[in-house]
Amino acid sequence: MRLGKRIDAVILSERSIIVLEFKKEQDDASARRQVEDYALDLFHFHTRSREHPIIPVLVTGGAPKLLPALPLFLGVIKPVLVVHPADLPALLSDLVERTPVPSTPLLSSAWLAGTYAPVPTIVEAACMAFARHGVAEIAEARADRRNLRETTAAIWSTVAAARRLGRHTCLFVTGIPGAGKTLCGLNAAFAPEPSLRGTFLTGNPTLVHVFREALIRDGVKQGRDRRKISADMVSVIQRLPDFRTKYLVDETEAPPEPVIVIDEAQRCWSRDYAVRKTRDKTHPLSDSEPGHLLDFMARRRDFAVIVCMVGNGQEIHDGEGGLAEWGAALRARPDWDVVAAPDTTDSADPRQCLGSLPRLRHESALHLVVPIRQIGSDAAARWVDAMLGGHPDAASAIARQAGSIPFHLTRSLDTLRLALRSAARGMRRAGLVSSSGAARLRAEGLGAELPHMDAQAVAHWFLDHFPDDVRASDALEQVATEFGVQGLELDYVGLCWDADFIRSSSQITWLSRRFVGTRWQTIRSAEAISNQINTYRVLLTRARYDTIIFVPRGNRADPTRDPDIYDQIADYLSRCGVSVVNGDGALAKPIEPQKPIPAPTRLL
Repeated sequence: MRLGKRIDAVILSERSIIVLEFKKEQDDASARRQVEDYALDLFHFHTRSREHPIIPVLVTGGAPKLLPALPLFLGVIKPVLVVHPADLPALLSDLVERTPVPSTPLLSSAWLAGTYAPVPTIVEAACMAFARHGVAEIAEARADRRNLRETTAAIWSTVAAARRLGRHTCLFVTGIPGAGKTLCGLNAAFAPEPSLRGTFLTGNPTLVHVFREALIRDGVKQGRDRRKISADMVSVIQRLPDFRTKYLVDETEAPPEPVIVIDEAQRCWSRDYAVRKTRDKTHPLSDSEPGHLLDFMARRRDFAVIVCMVGNGQEIHDGEGGLAEWGAALRARPDWDVVAAPDTTDSADPRQCLGSLPRLRHESALHLVVPIRQIGSDAAARWVDAMLGGHPDAASAIARQAGSIPFHLTRSLDTLRLALRSAARGMRRAGLVSSSGAARLRAEGLGAELPHMDAQAVAHWFLDHFPDDVRASDALEQVATEFGVQGLELDYVGLCWDADFIRSSSQITWLSRRFVGTRWQTIRSAEAISNQINTYRVLLTRARYDTIIFVPRGNRADPTRDPDIYDQIADYLSRCGVSVVNGDGALAKPIEPQKPIPAPTRLL
């Protein structure tokens, strides 16, 4: 199983697949989630485990000596059965006898010939990349593995060439949301050759908190000292502002790392914003963040490589200069070699263009176009682009062509929570997200926002589970904003859509708004409007499986919650092909992928 997951036993009959997990005395929510998760992994990632019932069974001395009631044989993955070891033979006999006879028998030879291609979460992938000496491959279930493998190889090749030639090189990797940019960045930072390893920099504090804590927990499980691992993490994964300040203070020190990987590099501050933002600080910036970072790495006399991971349409904050700011900084420093994906110079968005550079070389392998985050659909990113672009007919056509899309609509917060809890079985993780500008969701009882600057709060939200920890995302109490989830993911997302991003009365365009005082104000700035669209793009692309969108019904007695405005949003989403969640929380479309999964391919 993926990342150390190990099924104790799988029993095949002609009628069903029985997954067994043995625990000496443990019978708790954690043990039940674990065995259910094994069953879910088989369904999602094993090609021959989708047409027959999968029955998870926890065998533990903590269970009463009483045969459990057998489940109704509806759906593929059955509820967890808990049985005492003494009663296991009788339970297995009952299961074999009482499982309905399938139209096609389950043949063990065919099942064993099936391929198993698990997809790790981004947190699991970070642990795998960091522990490269122990785990060296990641199998992707729905992605073009060659694209991801070749991108990683192109990065390593460029780093090796820079060392061989003694050059300073800036490299740009682009890609759609969920295409594996962060994974490529982690592979670059944790290169197999120790002399080429670098540090992973991000301006996203949530990413730092989650990755560091996940790597620390993983190391502790392997018997390492928590304090020592924590100290190691300071240099391995860093906040970009901390790195920047360190080398501003010491104007001569060169970074010890020959390679720095900058996650979401398009979010680096422009020159004007950086100077204005820090003019009253102890260590003010005199140039853009790209300019300073290039100068810091140029202090290395041997060689240096800056690997910039660039997300299309991911700028969500004022002052984020995009690729244009990197282009300006590189034109002022013509000695730097530049290797970039072709789309960095032909984008229609001026913020996403490097422009002309004297030492620029294009490399097609540096563009990631295949989504790997979305397990069940490769149409999700295209649908989001069409929907946000104001093209409902195109979005609806994408949904029809794909058979279904992983987006669903409800007007009830209770139904949203019910649907998320029903979907997120086993160790799958659900959570609520919303725009940071969703001020009137407070009237719906959604005023508790995840404090994304609080390392412990973030770690509990992303890494722990309810009911063991009420601070976990799947308690469905705290809402994370775009600043808390960018670069990360959940299995199932509950997106709470407020009146900060609405359809015009003519349903032709989107209108972006901010809540000031007691009323909504329309945003006029082109940059702010773009950031708002990108905010919802980030929120819509966080789910590995399904996103359930909650649009409130509003209240006519409250002018800030006009029901007509919310109805227009819901109507538009329906026109785009979003299915409606049933009142019992059941999704109108199948939540589990039905398409064949290709055989796994070894990745770097």
